[in-house]
Amino acid sequence: MMISDSDPCPCRSGRSFAACCGPYLSGLRAAPTAEALMRARYSAFATGKIDFLEESLLPGTRDDFDRQGAKDWSESSEWTGLEIRRIEAGGETDEEGRVEFLASFRQNGEDRTHHETGRFVKQGGRWYYADGVAGQGTRHVAKIGRNDPCPCGSGKKYKKCCGARAA
Repeated sequence: MMISDSDPCPCRSGRSFAACCGPYLSGLRAAPTAEALMRARYSAFATGKIDFLEESLLPGTRDDFDRQGAKDWSESSEWTGLEIRRIEAGGETDEEGRVEFLASFRQNGEDRTHHETGRFVKQGGRWYYADGVAGQGTRHVAKIGRNDPCPCGSGKKYKKCCGARAA
């Protein structure tokens, strides 16, 4: 798919391609967050940038990259949307992060969705896709004690705030 800088970005961020994934796909800039790299990888599938898909894989995990399979999937699909469901870490100062996403596409006239939680790792100041699991993956949630501050930000103890509603 050919796309111009002024076209909407395939990742559906609401920004133009030039203001979103374009600079990452062209190599002008590195994605600053795990989410930005996830969006760029989706846009790479949508625009047939197979080199970017391979280069954005964590070094040491590229040996089994199926270049022809990625190219065939990219070309045989109409990429219809990306929904970011959940982001866990993966910010500019983090070294690892997870992004749960739904990648929508149409293939052979049938609407399909790829649901994955991808794990991203930063090495040498650059984000890479490391691996992923189908669906939501494992959530990492800290257990809240009854006497801990309520996570809603009220300033009350959990047992006197949201914890009281759960009981």
